Formats: sequence, structure tokens, C-alpha cells
Amino acid sequence: MQKTVFITGSSSGIGKASAKFFAEKGWNVAASMRNPDKETDLNKLENVKLYTLDVIDCLSIQKAIAAAIEDFGGIDVVVNNAGYGGVGIFEAAGKEQIQRQFDTNVFGMMNVIREILPYFRKRKEGCIINLSSVAGFVCFPSYSIYNASKFAVEGFTEALQFELRHFNIRIKNIEPGPIKTDFYARSQDLFHKEGLTDYDQYARITYSNTQKVGNTAAGPEIVAKKIYQAAMDKTYRLRYPAGIQAIALLTVKKILPFTWFRAIVKMVVEKGYKA
Repeated sequence: MQKTVFITGSSSGIGKASAKFFAEKGWNVAASMRNPDKETDLNKLENVKLYTLDVIDCLSIQKAIAAAIEDFGGIDVVVNNAGYGGVGIFEAAGKEQIQRQFDTNVFGMMNVIREILPYFRKRKEGCIINLSSVAGFVCFPSYSIYNASKFAVEGFTEALQFELRHFNIRIKNIEPGPIKTDFYARSQDLFHKEGLTDYDQYARITYSNTQKVGNTAAGPEIVAKKIYQAAMDKTYRLRYPAGIQAIALLTVKKILPFTWFRAIVKMVVEKGYKA
């Protein structure tokens, strides 16, 4: 029987790559995004349908899920991919930027899960895949708000796994390292506060160094493959690092004392900074 995956944030990056990969594997794909009318690529694929969804709008989530079930006869896997990257010095971050970070990466993910759970419980089967990050374990300069949101995703998913296992619902976290997507360009929101200049040199250098890492990283296809692996995995494995850099970072952090690991992060991200 042909399976169906429901993906949020499918308009670009990891979401779009995942929609294409699942479609190539013969799955039905419910590709949701805020503005499907602007999509000119996925709508050409035979087994892909587009749906309007904003993760902070619960009514749009309800409508998109109901429509996908109606169109495809069911949903087997939900991929919570929609995300937002607020980056910069914490003191420069506006209240609305901080709120948006958590609204999208944490509360938006929770909104989707809350809407799909009654359906999965009734079926006594389902799989939820959340896009976390190595930033849910490893902290980086100028990423405090983003780190906080991904730490929240990790804790929430780990705790929720206990509640859902009784209903044969698998929940999993995908943990990419740096991936070359528009996260490092169009999707980033750089914090700025008028008149705050004391951090300028530090912010400029750390931002430049992280951009270099992102611009030379692998593409979103490696994450799409890992998401597919998690979807096909019938075990209750919780975490799936995606990419060589993610595996290396997480392994090194486990092995090294905290002070040593922090020194490595400082050496890479703060390279060129002099206090």
C-alpha cells in the first residue's frame, strides 16, 4: 500500500529536498507551506499535492491535515520541518524576534503534533519526525536564541516519546550539522539594535566564520535521506544525526571534557577576534 508523508516548510531547503526524495521513493507527499501559489517545482510531480499551512495558525494546520487525509486516504508520517533562524547577539534581539523563534521552531512544531495525534491514536500507528539540529546539543556564539529553541525540541521530543509509545506512535529527531541551504542567507534574521555597538567586532567575526562553515557544507539532500531512513525505521530510535559534521560534533562533545570542547568551538567560531 502506498504510504503518505506530510511535510511542513516544503517551499525550500530541507523540506523541498525531502518532498522530492519521498516522491522518488514512490510515496504520496503532502507538501505544506505558507504560500503554495508561489511554488513552481513540486507541483509538477505526479504524487505530490500542495497545501497551505502556517505552523502558528492552528486552523490552517487542521485544514491541511484534513485535506491530505481526504486526498490520499491517510497520513503515515509527519515531518516537522518548518523553521526560523534568528541569529545574533542576544542583547540585540527584539522581543518579537525571540517570540518568532519559539513560535516557529517550538510552538509551531507542537501545534502540528497536537493536531495529528488524535488521528494517529485512533489508527494506533504513526510516525512523527522533528527537524532538530546539532544546535540542540552544541552551543555556538551568536546562536543563543536558536540554540534555546533546538534544546527545547530535543527535550520535548525525548519526553513525549514515553507518552506516545503506548499507541505505537514513533517520534524521532533529525539532527543535521551545517547544511548548505538558504538558512545561511534568505531565511536568517540577523538581530540588530540601534545604538548598540559594543558587540560589533565580535558579532561580525563570529557571523563571518559560521557563514563560511555553512557555505561549504553539504546540501539538504543528505538530510532528506536521513529523514527517509527514520521514516522507514520501525524501531523506537530517537535521534538521527545527519551529515559527517553532525556525527563528528556530537561524538567529540561526548568524549571531551566540557572546557576542552568549548575551547574548540571558540577556536573555530571566534577565529580572528581579539578582545
